Amino acid sequence: MFAAIRTPAARTLLFAGRRAFSDYSPFGRIATSSAKPAKVAVLGATGGIGQPLSLLLKLNPYVTDLALYDIRGAPGVAADLSHINTNSTVKGYAAGEEGLKTALQGADIVLIPAGVPRKPGMERDDLFNTNASIVRDLAKAAAQYSPEANMLIIANPVNSTVPIVSEVFKARKVYNPKRLFGVTTLDVVRASRFISELKGSDPAHHNITVAGGHSGLTIVPLLSEKYPEIVGEARDALIKRIQFGGDEVVNAKEGMGSATLSMAYAGARMANALLKARAGETGLSEPAFVDSPLYKDAGVDFFASEVEFGPEGVKKIHPLPKTNEYENGLLSTALKDLKANIKKGIDFTKTNP
Repeated sequence: MFAAIRTPAARTLLFAGRRAFSDYSPFGRIATSSAKPAKVAVLGATGGIGQPLSLLLKLNPYVTDLALYDIRGAPGVAADLSHINTNSTVKGYAAGEEGLKTALQGADIVLIPAGVPRKPGMERDDLFNTNASIVRDLAKAAAQYSPEANMLIIANPVNSTVPIVSEVFKARKVYNPKRLFGVTTLDVVRASRFISELKGSDPAHHNITVAGGHSGLTIVPLLSEKYPEIVGEARDALIKRIQFGGDEVVNAKEGMGSATLSMAYAGARMANALLKARAGETGLSEPAFVDSPLYKDAGVDFFASEVEFGPEGVKKIHPLPKTNEYENGLLSTALKDLKANIKKGIDFTKTNP
């Protein structure tokens, strides 16, 4: 019954595993000359986002040391991933101060997907009371043990958890706005995919600026610059789907989770861009929710727009493309909600230091 694998073509496939997995990795290969050791820590590594995120990071040729931490199960996930034949080590750390310290020390990038997921009928903001405390405590540890790492915040509500991390770092006098990112990449991933479905094309051909924040009406897809032909009901439906794409997944999973796999992909994609920039590649950018000058005069200190990366983290925050009247209305609504979301995170740290 196994005779078929003895054919030359089948034997080639059978032994393909002997080649470097970076041949097949979604992150591609890297030149030896550009390789630079990089430690990446995932806090919340055993959850619905954490496990696939950790898998994608294990496949990334820029990652040489992967540290996994969670309140339970991290050593087991690390043992599983450690059998994958890519050129990186994986270690899992048990809950507790010592484990968290060891996971964070020397980290170049720290991703925080930790927290509880959304369920049907829940808004991202409904997660605040639980996830705010989790993110605050992890931020305290990061400020102490890896203050110079790039911090990538995935835990929702991002519009509030990113300000929490900033306040924790400020209180310890280690805040560097160039090193703190709210991961909003999924909104752009969704936008490119949904437009490709509308046009019957390859999503790789569509790169849309999605500005604002990372929840509901704070997500503002700016379509008019590249897709002025999408108007009326088609435009309204597309924008609503991008803004509330998470609800589509939550409802489809019928209470069994939220957008975990696509979020893991988005987080890994953003980490990859930062790792490449750290290794010296230029012209790399992703949307991100960062400490931004774009709307500070409106009282909004954090805002998502296209951000160019460098070895120092944020290299340049790009202004928004030209917008039309419709998009200006979307931005006005987003700014109002963002201001409240950011204030909520800052107020939390003041009352719960």
